[in-house]
Amino acid sequence: MSEHIEKTIDIEKILQSKMGKKARFVPAFAVRWLKRIVHEDEVNAFLWESRNLTGTEWLKACVRYLDMTLHIEGRNNLPDKDDGKLYTFVSNHPLGGEDGVALGAIIGEHYDGRFRYLVNDLLLNLPGLRPVSIGINKTGRQSRDFPRMVEAGFQSDNHMLMFPAGLNSRKKNGVIHDLPWKKTFISKSVEYHRDVVPIYFSGRNSERFYRIANWQKKLHLKVNIAMLFLVDEMYRNVHKTFTIKIGKPIPWQTFDKSRTPAQWAQWVEDKVYEL
Repeated sequence: MSEHIEKTIDIEKILQSKMGKKARFVPAFAVRWLKRIVHEDEVNAFLWESRNLTGTEWLKACVRYLDMTLHIEGRNNLPDKDDGKLYTFVSNHPLGGEDGVALGAIIGEHYDGRFRYLVNDLLLNLPGLRPVSIGINKTGRQSRDFPRMVEAGFQSDNHMLMFPAGLNSRKKNGVIHDLPWKKTFISKSVEYHRDVVPIYFSGRNSERFYRIANWQKKLHLKVNIAMLFLVDEMYRNVHKTFTIKIGKPIPWQTFDKSRTPAQWAQWVEDKVYEL
């Protein structure tokens, strides 16, 4: 990498921030492997080239960089940006990278950047993403600040874009599907009178990724090993075409006491996969 390119993603510094003094015990070959698997040089080169962009413009630059072709069905279901209402946009999470970038670019462009989404706290290392993000800790124990950050997002004047599964999709019995959706988007959408807009995103990761994720579960590993491979998966999906299906808004009043919030979350998840 050129010496003129400032490193935004520095694996050694990230290890130190996560592990403290224990980071010095990580073998040099493991650090080199991590740098390769997260494409440290390529990512830093792009971040340097796009360093003057933030928010929606940065996300659109990511779509161009990844050479994504997006076929959008139901774009007319996106509520008018001037209707005076706030919405919660929820989607399945098949990829873990491109889906977040693409939906952020679409929602951000339609609503003039007035949206926020919950992201892995490691992604807050990306300066262009930081202005539209609420970071949560997915690498260890859930941050005790999580409820406060979610509350701040729903109290704001921004639309919320969420992947209720939290982690990206896994493969079970030959079927690629999200992990069970969490109920937070239901309870908060009802509390703040936000209609919910369901979105389906096509796509899949490699068989390698699903094998790693399944072994991680079988071995009861607390560390999310599969997450380390998501950047590499993103580069494997460069130049591909994805279909995005946007459903009609679901009024918040739909989520009444006839079902629990968790049951309503499952209901919306089913609606997304029916799109």
